[in-house]
Amino acid sequence: MTIVEKVDLHLARQASLNHELRALITTMDADARQQAAAATGAGPLEGLTVSVKDNIDVAGVPTTAGSAFFADRVANSDATVTARLRAAGAVIIGKANLHEFAFGGTTQNPHHGRCRNPWNPDCIPGGSSGGSGASVAAGMCDVSLGTDTGGSIRIPAALNGVVGLRPTVGRVPNTGSVPVSEQFDTIGPLAYSVGEAAAVFEAIAGHDPACEMSIDHPVESWTSVRARGLHGLRVGVPRGFFFEGIDEEVDKAVRAMIGTLSDLGLSVRDVDLPGVEAVHQQMSNVLLCDAAAYHRKRLEEAPALFGDDVRERMMIGYGTSGIDHADGQAAQRRWRRQVEALFQSVDLVVTPTVGFAAPRIADSARMIEATRGLTRLTFPWSFAQVPALSLPCGFTGEGLPVGAQLVGRHFDEALLFAVADAVQDVTEFHKRRPALWIAQQ
Repeated sequence: MTIVEKVDLHLARQASLNHELRALITTMDADARQQAAAATGAGPLEGLTVSVKDNIDVAGVPTTAGSAFFADRVANSDATVTARLRAAGAVIIGKANLHEFAFGGTTQNPHHGRCRNPWNPDCIPGGSSGGSGASVAAGMCDVSLGTDTGGSIRIPAALNGVVGLRPTVGRVPNTGSVPVSEQFDTIGPLAYSVGEAAAVFEAIAGHDPACEMSIDHPVESWTSVRARGLHGLRVGVPRGFFFEGIDEEVDKAVRAMIGTLSDLGLSVRDVDLPGVEAVHQQMSNVLLCDAAAYHRKRLEEAPALFGDDVRERMMIGYGTSGIDHADGQAAQRRWRRQVEALFQSVDLVVTPTVGFAAPRIADSARMIEATRGLTRLTFPWSFAQVPALSLPCGFTGEGLPVGAQLVGRHFDEALLFAVADAVQDVTEFHKRRPALWIAQQ
């Protein structure tokens, strides 16, 4: 299939499915066809189609951030990651729907449409990068760029049956994106294939002096790590918290994948993370304040323009005391050191990404509670600012995807990709597709 033919196929799926799924806010048919026609075939991402979460700038295209405030805002220039995608030969094919201002886990957006899960349109796709996960799962693109503050790439990856990487904070520049919390925000890829996600990550990673959080650190080739072999790598499986209160089918699928890692020659051991139960509240005290500070003027002057759940959560941050915020910052420093100490005894950690499969939209009406449940197992790794990857590891009896979360040391994304790729070599979960995709063939 030529690049032009692939772009036409993905645009046809968008035209057929997006009315129901609302995975994309803005489609880019003319631009995508123009990019495809001009493709040289030389770049490392040549021929990959990419949707971009609509809080990341694409020059000449709206960046709504899923909000009413930015409904008419058109980006003057590309975000750094967008420019790097173009330079590598990717075709930008659309702007993906998201939870308003990337501030929630359901992507039931009151301004741009309720995003639905391609595996069951009665279910949520997760969030905040719900449109990114859904657009990949539905075959509207090869890869999507999402953002992750507390779980916003990993959650939709798990619920939509795709791979999703949250990089180390500072590894990928946030220049040209609308923030939630600069100290926890990071941009990363979602795709069915580990190899495609890794290729996009390597194209967008690297220092950018225009980004205050950007860190100048070499980007290791994931294929080099894979070629060295994985035998003897130490896998930590936390006791307690991460496997408590989760659905039986999720527990079974994740533990089966841990068994696969053992079969691949990795050494599996139990580990402890004391104090993990307090992390969600500690991080919330910081994250919600950061978001409220960025939106302070909007909260004070036009609060009615926010969706109800986003306004309610931001007002919690608005009213959080400076003492609680300071306590949260101190807790973050302690937690980061604790996680760093854990990685002296293991090379990666495996947990469920989300403790349950995609909930039904009707059961997610209280979006604040839904978001809290969805982020329960992802917040701890965001708080430590380490990389974490969600990998498809099974399906429920109702045919909904399950994701396992692989967590590594700071800047160890290449190892996570290498391990995830080894799992995909011996499993078939990433090869399954939703029925609505199959119906389009």
